[in-house]
Amino acid sequence: MRFISAAIATLVFASASMQAQRTIVPINRNWKFTYGDIENAEKKVFDDSQWQTIHVPHDFQIHQPWVAPAPDEMPDSDNPVANVRSRLSSRGFKEMGTGWYRKTFTPEPQWKGKRVLLDFEGIMLVGDVYVNGERVGGTDYGYLGFETDITDKLKYGQSNTIAVKADTGKPENSRWYTGGGLFRDVKFVITPADRYFTRHPLFVTTPVAEADSATIVVEAGVFSTPANTTPIATRLTIYNPQGEQIFTNTSKRNFNKRQNPWEYILDSIKVKQPQRWSCETPVLYKAVAELIDSTGKAFDKVETNFGIRKIEFSPEYGFKLNGKKLLLKGIANHHTLGALGAAAYPAAIEKRIKLLKEYGFNHIRTSHNPYSESFLDLCDRHGILVLDELYDKWLTQYAGGRTSWEDQWQYTIPEWIKRDRNHPSIIIWSLGNELQIQPEIPYGDYGVTPYMMQKPLVKRLDPTRPVTVAMHPHGRGMDLDSEPWPLAKLTDITSYNYRYMFFSNDGKRYPHMNFYQSEASASAMGPNFFEMDLDKNIGLAYWGMIDYLGESNGWPEKGWTHGVFDISLEPKPTAYFLRSFYKPDEPIVHIAIKGKRKSIDWNGIDVGTATMSDSWNLINGTTADIYTYTNADEVELLINGKSLGRVKNNTTDSKQRNRILWKNVKYEPGKIEARAYNASSAKPVATHKIETTGKAKKLIATADNPNWKADGTDLQHIRVAAVDNAGRQNMEENSLLEFSVEGPAEIIGVINGDMKSPEMTVGTSRSLYNGTATVILRSTPEAGNVTLKVTPKGNIKGTTIKLNTL
Repeated sequence: MRFISAAIATLVFASASMQAQRTIVPINRNWKFTYGDIENAEKKVFDDSQWQTIHVPHDFQIHQPWVAPAPDEMPDSDNPVANVRSRLSSRGFKEMGTGWYRKTFTPEPQWKGKRVLLDFEGIMLVGDVYVNGERVGGTDYGYLGFETDITDKLKYGQSNTIAVKADTGKPENSRWYTGGGLFRDVKFVITPADRYFTRHPLFVTTPVAEADSATIVVEAGVFSTPANTTPIATRLTIYNPQGEQIFTNTSKRNFNKRQNPWEYILDSIKVKQPQRWSCETPVLYKAVAELIDSTGKAFDKVETNFGIRKIEFSPEYGFKLNGKKLLLKGIANHHTLGALGAAAYPAAIEKRIKLLKEYGFNHIRTSHNPYSESFLDLCDRHGILVLDELYDKWLTQYAGGRTSWEDQWQYTIPEWIKRDRNHPSIIIWSLGNELQIQPEIPYGDYGVTPYMMQKPLVKRLDPTRPVTVAMHPHGRGMDLDSEPWPLAKLTDITSYNYRYMFFSNDGKRYPHMNFYQSEASASAMGPNFFEMDLDKNIGLAYWGMIDYLGESNGWPEKGWTHGVFDISLEPKPTAYFLRSFYKPDEPIVHIAIKGKRKSIDWNGIDVGTATMSDSWNLINGTTADIYTYTNADEVELLINGKSLGRVKNNTTDSKQRNRILWKNVKYEPGKIEARAYNASSAKPVATHKIETTGKAKKLIATADNPNWKADGTDLQHIRVAAVDNAGRQNMEENSLLEFSVEGPAEIIGVINGDMKSPEMTVGTSRSLYNGTATVILRSTPEAGNVTLKVTPKGNIKGTTIKLNTL
């Protein structure tokens, strides 16, 4: 073991280490695409000149029209409350289908004699890959990537063709909107032919991660052809978060052809005064591993970021990060990105992460499949703790649908764990969701045997994190004295969807259990937080806090509508209620005008939520029930300066805590204001006011990305709002907007918060909803000036915004 100090800086990225021959070539741009199952589309010689030119990431399903329910699926006239839950309601009312992608390329001459791989981060939902007409690989579970060796398939000095067939499967193959196609990155990976690092080869652990000292252990996977029996020489270099080299060492090991590929420890290093990763200080180290020849020159090189951090779980305190108790304040959502569908754009992911952090979230559960690699990179950078989930249910139906789940998991688990295990943001592995009630799960014992089979494989690949599965709420009713499911007794973390009320009794009966509320409903928001033992439980993840496509409660809604942010990322008033207890040290008050509530059954849980509004444009002579959300001691409500009195925040009642209800408040045009006070403060600690607005007169446009990169992938989200003469947003304005762009950028998404809208999320027009809409621009690889013009249909003044890509 070597002892080093993180404060010692040496040369950064020595030039010798930059000569590695591994080459990564992104091939995201300029694919040819067409929708439909086209005969002979895999052939090398095929006329695709009339196909559309697209750029990856790409979700072809988001471009498909909405599919309304058939007449026999419409509600019974005698039962108008019945929802239209057609065969496509869960999958966003988009038709299932096939898409074909083709790309023609000429291999570089320097690739000769090398090993050439095609690497797909995912193909949704299942996919097949062809090179020059021959099938060379594919995926039966599109949420995970794969590589395929095409070294012997290439024809040098002439054009070669990659063809990809992507199939969304049948409606029953997912319970949510999946999207379709090449929704994540594609690249060539070129390595040496006879000795190289394997796929996802590095594994970095920090078995000691104390404030004054840490140990870093780096393992690597190496493959060598049997003919190459020379010792394996490696060089390991570690860089601190400032980019300073703090360690380097070269070592040799004899090749063992009986163990090939070979996984072994490169080195074990001790770091004094480490910079530890946390939610507040998400600092990252880097490990660089090289295979070197007798002259010291690198011929293969891989690297990974990692964090030094300590995680602990116990029924006594729930979860600790770096020795401090931390409550998971989370969200459980699907992987899609609003107007972009499933296309995994890092900028759109980062926008959501920043929004969640702003409102107090520190945790995301990847429901119910692995997210993109860029998502995990961003969670590392922004200090978000992740529960990384592999599957929905352990059924072929939900695992792609064309290959038995029993034949998949042995291969999906290694790809998943090896891909993700160096991310410090990940603290728990979850093998599945809502499992233990289904006898049709293989082996007929409600998931016990499948779990016991999978867990050892997870632990072999990563012994540092606990393993869980999320338990379905059905099966126990509300009998708090009932026996937990057998599977619940076996998991490292006991995860219940919605049934937090079982934690206390189950914990008394089985003291080893450590509890996590893997899904919490928005309809019970507040009680399902405050009624947990926050000192002993791990935390919770609220379901669907960002509205999303799919899992509709009935046409014409295209998806889930019970989040605290709408699908265009506008916060609803309830976002401030959540913020009041997710960020208890930040004084807050927010006014919400209460609307109607509709009961909706979801897995035996009433997930229906009341409509809340920020608008004070009501009908003269009416009254309204009003909530003021606050974490202060009391709130005063005023209308046009006249006080309606002060009301205390009833913190002893979980159903009233942080939300004060003012009933039958008479509407008066003008201003309604809430002032929050603490007992120790004579002045308000927080205020919020909303005003009656005049007619919308003009549009204002606000861009979100000041460092817009000209890389062909980076995005600019531009929020357009209708305002009156005083600059106040008019939430009644719903004019249609037309968008046009000039310069090196293109429109790839248009969205508002209305899930019932018949408008598409692609195109060049979108109506305002609650006075806002968002247009999303994607850069091209050329830098330059970009002008977006917004033209409304009606008497509102349009707007133009000038931007530039860097």
